[in-house]
Amino acid sequence: MEDYNKILESLSIRFLKVKHFRVVEPVQVSNYYDVENIIIYLRKGEMTFGNDEVVKSGEALFIPGGKNAEVKFGSGNAQTIHNDDFLNNREKYWQSVSQQHIDDAEGEIFTCVNFEAKVFDSVNFFASLDIPPFKLEDNPVLFHLIEDIARENSSVQPGKDRIVKLNTERLVVEIVRHILDRKLFVEQLATNSTYFNDPRLIDIFAYIKENISGDLSNKVLAGVANVSEDYVGQYFKMLTGINPQDYIEYQRMEKAVTLLRTTKRSIREIGKDVGYKDTAYFCRRFKMMFGIPAGKMRRRESLMNV
Repeated sequence: MEDYNKILESLSIRFLKVKHFRVVEPVQVSNYYDVENIIIYLRKGEMTFGNDEVVKSGEALFIPGGKNAEVKFGSGNAQTIHNDDFLNNREKYWQSVSQQHIDDAEGEIFTCVNFEAKVFDSVNFFASLDIPPFKLEDNPVLFHLIEDIARENSSVQPGKDRIVKLNTERLVVEIVRHILDRKLFVEQLATNSTYFNDPRLIDIFAYIKENISGDLSNKVLAGVANVSEDYVGQYFKMLTGINPQDYIEYQRMEKAVTLLRTTKRSIREIGKDVGYKDTAYFCRRFKMMFGIPAGKMRRRESLMNV
């Protein structure tokens, strides 16, 4: 358990957003996806994911950042669509519900909480564990935290941001405790959490984060870790389960998503900011990774906040 305490202490946790929705029309999304960690807490109704695993009222679905999940929102017959189509037509399937009206809303209601949890402010912790989406059940502490985050986020009381921050940190701790208490994904946890103890790998993570727009070739990474260029790729993959250049591309695309959502910089400028000199190549890789063109990501964010 001591290793997990150290990992939890190393996490940079950041609340991103919370929204309530009502299902207007049942829909099955074949590859529901978000670059961020998301908890979908079902207040009323039913939904399914994966191989028809059911999430009932008072339970939740946790999807680690970067993981795809086949999710059906609502009961009854549902059209199956791609995530890109869902995002472009979300208002057809979901209707936003305010905090003030959440208790009186009719139909199938759920709450989405998005957050970051990064080891040493560099690596998406839950994605790095390579665990699949899973159901959270029989955990009143965790569900009360979701309620508190939503309530505080909509309030105008002084200190609300501090309370949301603290509750989001507790939320992440409760998710890890939930995994450990129920002995979920034991092999993945044992294998993929150990690399956080290797200082050379942490140096590589930090260097990539600080130089995301620069030269991040294996030759450069080998110098950072003080290993040979021939060995650095094998070393990185042995500890993390992923090729270093694949990891770098994910980090670059994650930074691109953040810039698309938070700035008005052009696609060309953002591509250069995250290390792509060729804008057309950046756009192709972005769509291949997220299933949606970079230009539509901003529209996606505006839709998710209406």
